[in-house]
Amino acid sequence: MRKIFYPIFAASILFGGAQLASAQDNLVNSLNKNVSENSKEAFKFTDVINLVNTSVKNQGSSGTCWSYSGNSFFESEMLRMGKQPVQLSPIFNARNTYVEKGKQYVRMHGATTLGDGGGFFDVLNTIKKYGAVPTDVYTGLNYGTKNNQFGEMAAIQEGVLKAVVSNPNGKLTPNWEKAYTAVIDSYLGEYPKEFTYNGKKYTPRTFADQVVGINPNDYVAITSFKEHTYYKPFVLAIPDNWSYESFYNVPMTELTDNIDYALKNGYTVAWATDVSEKGFSWKNGVAYVPEVDFADMNAQQKADMFKGPKPEKVITEDLRQAAFDDYQTTDDHGMHIVGLAKDQNGKEYYIVKNSWGLTNDYEGYLYVTKAFVQYKTTNILIHKNGVQRQTLKKLGL
Repeated sequence: MRKIFYPIFAASILFGGAQLASAQDNLVNSLNKNVSENSKEAFKFTDVINLVNTSVKNQGSSGTCWSYSGNSFFESEMLRMGKQPVQLSPIFNARNTYVEKGKQYVRMHGATTLGDGGGFFDVLNTIKKYGAVPTDVYTGLNYGTKNNQFGEMAAIQEGVLKAVVSNPNGKLTPNWEKAYTAVIDSYLGEYPKEFTYNGKKYTPRTFADQVVGINPNDYVAITSFKEHTYYKPFVLAIPDNWSYESFYNVPMTELTDNIDYALKNGYTVAWATDVSEKGFSWKNGVAYVPEVDFADMNAQQKADMFKGPKPEKVITEDLRQAAFDDYQTTDDHGMHIVGLAKDQNGKEYYIVKNSWGLTNDYEGYLYVTKAFVQYKTTNILIHKNGVQRQTLKKLGL
């Protein structure tokens, strides 16, 4: 996701350095332009499945949706396993990801993505290497604000790394990494070597192993793109896949079939998607694919977009691939699918938990149609036991 807030894992709303401080506010405002009066009253949702999850968070002005949604997903995984609820620190994962991303940037001579963006693999990989901590141990608010504001930090990070890559001495010294990490730590806080939780001392490593108890090898990253061979892994070509991770490729309908299967068997799903569509309204808490393209709608159709359920476009694999190829689908945002609901006409919607605070009609959640998920998903992360057996067999897992 590349950034969102900007684009968790492809390509479109790229905000750089100093622009980041207002990135979230600008994006949310733009997404709220498609607001209808009394939209909540026009949709009548009935929960079919609503799996346990922790409280809604607010990522502030930072491109850390991937870490907020990823940690929300793992918090639900802990609850599914019968563990006590823990508020995991998404900024701890972000801090460690930025350290690794800086190393990669220098190795690649600057020819890779910078910024706050990342993906669900970054949460998995940092848990493997660095461990995990509770939010109250590592808030990331080391600069006097109540919410994340990463613009200044991002600008300095970029400046340091570009200076390193320019290589003024003709040979790099190991000091650049210390200087770069010091920038991150001055804003977010140093890596906590030891802390106390519920009266017991832990390191991030022992906390991840003993309290969180997540096995990163139990999770499967899945996508769907027609131009690649189905049931084989490939490196997903999106800017925030800076570590060149591979994703398993399945047909589009099999992607949503597995989301359904997971939910019905008690597993939530981490979801990376595009949210720049006119059919996505954060304020109204609804996302769908209008049957008529927004550019072809008349004024009344535009005004009525979120005044109750509407017919949707039929999504095909060709349409999905074309939208990705021409930048209409980008890896804007990461969220967390926690349930399934039906509207007054019996149509199914996924219940999705966001990380933009309690600022919409459903206090941090939204209802997303299956057509929208088929059209706009860039990838999902799911426990392997939440994947259909026939899919696992085809993937060789």
